[in-house]
Amino acid sequence: EVQLVESGGGLVQPGGSLRLSCAASGFTFSRHAMSWVRQAPGKGLEWVSGIDSGGGSTNYADSVKGRFTISRDNAKNTLYLQMNSLKAEDTAVYYCAKYNEPFIATIDSWGQGTQVTVAS
Repeated sequence: EVQLVESGGGLVQPGGSLRLSCAASGFTFSRHAMSWVRQAPGKGLEWVSGIDSGGGSTNYADSVKGRFTISRDNAKNTLYLQMNSLKAEDTAVYYCAKYNEPFIATIDSWGQGTQVTVAS
């Protein structure tokens, strides 16, 4: 059974930083691209960032480019999202998601999400 468990969310002041983690199990982590997707209060899902299976190719939404960094440790089956210079509009539930291919394709599994709140 695929399991994706996010952690690292919380309350942070504008301009601050957080690092999210996603512990993966139940599948061969190193063979799948992964992504982070968020949902702000009252809004739809927004794709944030994606990374291929080997970690050599990354992509970002324009809204986070230059502030967020996605990475992975295939030896630890863990996906990360380093978030710097956080803004109030980054407040959302952040979900870890698995693609069905080694490259960014179709999401087929989701984590339960972790809340990030940016407020003073």
